[in-house]
Amino acid sequence: MMSQPAKSRFLDRSTPPHILTLVLIAGMSALSMNIFLPSLSAMTAYFQTDYSIMQLSVSVYLGVTGMLQLIIGPLSDRFGRRPVILVGYSLFLLATLGSLLANSIELFLVFRMSQASIATGMVLSRAIVRDMVPTDRAASMIGYVTMGMAIVPMVGPSIGGVLDEIFGWQASFVLLLVLGALVWLIIWFDLRETNTSRSTSFLSQVRDYPALFASQRFWGYSLAASFSSGSFFAFLGGAPFVGTEIFGLSPTALGLYFGMTAFGYMFGNFLSGRYSTKFGINRMILAGTVTMLVPMVLCYALFLGGATHPLVFFGFMVFVGVGNGLSLPNANAGMLSVRPKLAGTASGLGGAIQIGGGASLAALAGTLLSVESGLFPLLLMIVGTSVMAVMVTLFIIVVAHRKGPLAQNA
Repeated sequence: MMSQPAKSRFLDRSTPPHILTLVLIAGMSALSMNIFLPSLSAMTAYFQTDYSIMQLSVSVYLGVTGMLQLIIGPLSDRFGRRPVILVGYSLFLLATLGSLLANSIELFLVFRMSQASIATGMVLSRAIVRDMVPTDRAASMIGYVTMGMAIVPMVGPSIGGVLDEIFGWQASFVLLLVLGALVWLIIWFDLRETNTSRSTSFLSQVRDYPALFASQRFWGYSLAASFSSGSFFAFLGGAPFVGTEIFGLSPTALGLYFGMTAFGYMFGNFLSGRYSTKFGINRMILAGTVTMLVPMVLCYALFLGGATHPLVFFGFMVFVGVGNGLSLPNANAGMLSVRPKLAGTASGLGGAIQIGGGASLAALAGTLLSVESGLFPLLLMIVGTSVMAVMVTLFIIVVAHRKGPLAQNA
């Protein structure tokens, strides 16, 4: 399957972090983002607010996640990966409890935004991998980690939909609280520190931002990741409305349809884990972006031609999942390898660019969609971001041809 730099034993902090721990660390971040999506309509009614306000629990959450990544990376480069992850998870548990107890939409949104502290897991799982292995192997290992991580959000909306129909929307947050506490314990007993070359101060890490900003490759990989994931984030912001208001799906059915996209993402990550070392990260990113673009153009054409079944929309979104699975592990590995000693900072800064763009697209999708417009604004957004992803990837390939392999000249 894959090799690790040293033998890992689960729940043994004297050995390198086990891959299952990295999967769980990152997986909880993804689960927090999407488990309650089938409940958005029920939560809108519960808090007696508008859907556009309730949808802020997705878009603004993503925005806060993006801003936090600006400091998570440098903090971990200064103080280490382990303490930053433990603190982030502790804050997440408190925020989840607050979300459960909130009695107004304003209070709920405050605690929901505070849940974004779990972004430490999403950012630092990548940095931990880069601490352990070199670039091409990092792309492969990140592929396996995110493949396993994809299983969590794949079943998350399905579980959330069932819990909503049986117990109400609060049940999803109870599950987040229980699972978050369990993962915190696993982190405590398994995750040893992997950052062996810490910076001298937090400010020194922030001062290194210009070095990353000046790198064409850093921008190339960051934007490739941003536009690739942008298609998914637009889907994340708009699909709950499309599913419930346009296709008339129940929370359970909507959760199952969401799982189709995550299944595609898992398969794409499997291919990344299997073939990134063989074909190189740039070819894998190009394959991923093209895999998103071509099917979604066809999907748009089918709906223009009169298609009406939800399976057409959600079925083609599987290709967006596959494309993300191919492109994101490789783009992230490239981004972190531009300045290997700044892996945490690069992960945080690149993640902020990626998630910040995603938050904007999710909010825009929620704003543009209406029963009258149908799903066409969402499809146009997905096609547009896919086109940009292909263009940025071609730029990366041109830069690589001019400057040589990344390991020789970052």
